[in-house]
Amino acid sequence: MPDFSLSSISSLILDMDGVLWRDQQPIGDLAAIFQAIERSGRKVVLATNNATLSVAQYLDKLRRFGVELQSWQIVNSPEATAQYLEKLFPEGGKVFIIGEAGLVETLEAHNFHHSETDVCAVVAGLDRGFSYDKLKIATYWIRAGASFIGTNPDRTLPTPQGLAPGAGAILAALQAATDVEPIIIGKPSVEMYRLALERLNACPEHTLVVGDRLETDIAGAQELGCRAALVLSGVTSESAARAWQPAPDWIAADLSEVIDLLTRG
Repeated sequence: MPDFSLSSISSLILDMDGVLWRDQQPIGDLAAIFQAIERSGRKVVLATNNATLSVAQYLDKLRRFGVELQSWQIVNSPEATAQYLEKLFPEGGKVFIIGEAGLVETLEAHNFHHSETDVCAVVAGLDRGFSYDKLKIATYWIRAGASFIGTNPDRTLPTPQGLAPGAGAILAALQAATDVEPIIIGKPSVEMYRLALERLNACPEHTLVVGDRLETDIAGAQELGCRAALVLSGVTSESAARAWQPAPDWIAADLSEVIDLLTRG
C-alpha cells in the first residue's frame, strides 16, 4: 500500500515497455485496465523512451490490445528529440539516424532528413538493424564535430524471451568509438514528463508515474516531484527496487495491481 492518499492522484503517466507489454505480448488485460482508469475519471498520458515507433504506430498497437487513445496522449522520445533539434537547428537539416521507422518518420516530419553527407547531428536510438557500417559512419561524423544525440539511455528492453539490448547499448558503442558522451533526450530527463504534465494540465504532486525502470522512469519522476510507482513486470527486480534511494512511493507486481488499488481507493 502506498504511503500517500490515493484520492490525491488525478492524473497518470504510464511507461509502455515492461508496463503495458513485453514486445508484442500485453501485460494483463489492457482494455479492462484502461476502462477502469476512464471510469475513475483520471486522465492518462503514455510516455516512452522507445524510439522505434511513431505516435500513429503506437496508437495502432494499442488498438490491437483493445485500447483507444488520442494522439495527444502519447509522448515519445522521437517527438522530444525533434523538438530539441529544432532548438539547435531551426531551419532543419541533414542528420545521420541510427534508428527505426518511428524515429526516421518523426524527424522527417520536423524537417530533419537522414543523410550520410554534410550532417549537422547524429541521432541514435534503438536500431535492430544496427551494423558496423552504421557505427563507422556515425563515428566519423561525431569525431568531425556533429552533435551526438541519444533518444534514450535504456540499456535493455524487456521481451518475452528476456532482456534484449536497448538504445543505451548502441550509445555505449558510439561513445567508446568517439570518446564523446551523447546528449540524452528521453527519461530520466524531465523534459518528457514536463510535456506530459502540460498535456494533462496537471501538477506533479497530483500525478502518479508508473514505470518499470528505476534509473529512468522513477528517477525522472522523483526529480520533477511526481509520485512514482515501480512495477516488477519489466526490467527491475524486487530487491533492486527496495534498495533504490529515494524509494519509490509504491512497488507493485504490475499495472493491474496499481490500477485496481488506485480505483478502489
